[in-house]
Amino acid sequence: MSSKDEKPLLPSPQDLVSKKRFSSENDNAETDHDLSLKKAKVQEVTSEDDPAPTGSLSINDPLFDDYNEESDQDWATGGSESDSEGSIIDQGLLAHPAFHMDEDDVDVDGPEDESQYQHESIPVPKMLEAFNIFMHPKAALLATDIELLPILKSVITRYLRKRRRLDYVNTLEDVTKLLSEANNIMIVTGAGVSVSCGIPDFRSEKGIYSRLQEYELDDPQQMFDIEYFRESPEIFYSFAKELYPAKYEPSPSHLFVKLVEEKGKLLRNYTQNIDTLEHKANIKRVVNCHGSFATASCVTCGYKVDGKEIEQYIMAQQVPPCPKCKPQPNNNNNSDDESQTGASIMKPDITFFGERLPAEFDNLLVVDTEQVDLLIVMGSSLKVSPVSEIMSQIPHSVPQILINRTPITHMTFDIQLLGDSDVIVPELCRMLNWDLKHPKLPGGGALSEESVQLSKQGEEKIYKFWKDGLYTFPGAVIDPRYVNSQR
Repeated sequence: MSSKDEKPLLPSPQDLVSKKRFSSENDNAETDHDLSLKKAKVQEVTSEDDPAPTGSLSINDPLFDDYNEESDQDWATGGSESDSEGSIIDQGLLAHPAFHMDEDDVDVDGPEDESQYQHESIPVPKMLEAFNIFMHPKAALLATDIELLPILKSVITRYLRKRRRLDYVNTLEDVTKLLSEANNIMIVTGAGVSVSCGIPDFRSEKGIYSRLQEYELDDPQQMFDIEYFRESPEIFYSFAKELYPAKYEPSPSHLFVKLVEEKGKLLRNYTQNIDTLEHKANIKRVVNCHGSFATASCVTCGYKVDGKEIEQYIMAQQVPPCPKCKPQPNNNNNSDDESQTGASIMKPDITFFGERLPAEFDNLLVVDTEQVDLLIVMGSSLKVSPVSEIMSQIPHSVPQILINRTPITHMTFDIQLLGDSDVIVPELCRMLNWDLKHPKLPGGGALSEESVQLSKQGEEKIYKFWKDGLYTFPGAVIDPRYVNSQR
């Protein structure tokens, strides 16, 4: 086994203690990440007469969702689906309504009135919206402008430090050279790598959120809210089998990640998906950023089991009881119904709104950001925290490649390969002479004669070159305004 294959799956405790996300001349100075994690104290409503908020919010809290204009299935996103404004950042922040005042309506007598006018007319959530950061309805109800200011400061700081493209990474040949020479490749995967497997997305016309209308929820995301789950777990379990990965198999994109790992080049696969297809593909160096169905835990005592132990309940649309602590009956004295409330029941270890993210994500990222020599993002729009924060923590000198159906305009990649990832990765493998195998590929592999022939359309390649750093492949979904801007 080569030395490349002997990378430890996990960093040592010494690594976690000694490594820092950022370096600074002033050790006491707050970094972008410190600011983004700074918590705004928010009280919960304790009574109707005396609302008293408690708890905490941060930019990485699931209550905050980044804007996503594509119909991805990135887990637990709450961004607006409207794409009428396109990329607010690229059109210029000052073009956003949050930064506009109608002079005809302004009536101020001095600096204090003007300050108050601006504060009332441009609330912090509206300014966050201008930076493509949208708030979950629960956060919007609880948080005040003053409490959200640290988060706004973090977002503005991040924008001002936006990365620039590397001038030596421009073509597909550059991509294959990077793949060939890199030894610590970080691959971030999202919904796009699983859609071809038959797993439904969240926000498309026929996606999960649209199918939740029959439940008459105030908001489709309520299905994945931890407090709502505790109150009415039967609602989630009536739908959970639609998400359960038992009947799905990995895509060519998953097996590409595995191939990178087999070649000793994979530093880590950070996945936003909860479908566990990375595990089915036998990828070892994987982090499930939003949890998965692989395990389940009791919401009361924390007892953890293998996800297979609750599979029969999920498929039967029943609420699985905790085998360790006694279920509590419903408090309805007029009913003999012994159905369970949110106590003493098992819940898949997927991250719901209102829950903390797995500690593994932060612990590993601390070390990985200092080792990575190539970043590849596949099938994700990178608009869901905390995965959307990864690029801001990686050194700007590290080459960054996007493989996605739609372009990302709020971050700067060196090359964007737009199209179906299951089409793009076999083409890269053919150029590298890597034998990617998958039953869905013509001839069963990227190097088969059938695949090689189908990779061409007559004398033309299956991809189109637009400019340095931009290629389109079959499956690309691009706004005409974006295409015109790239000519």
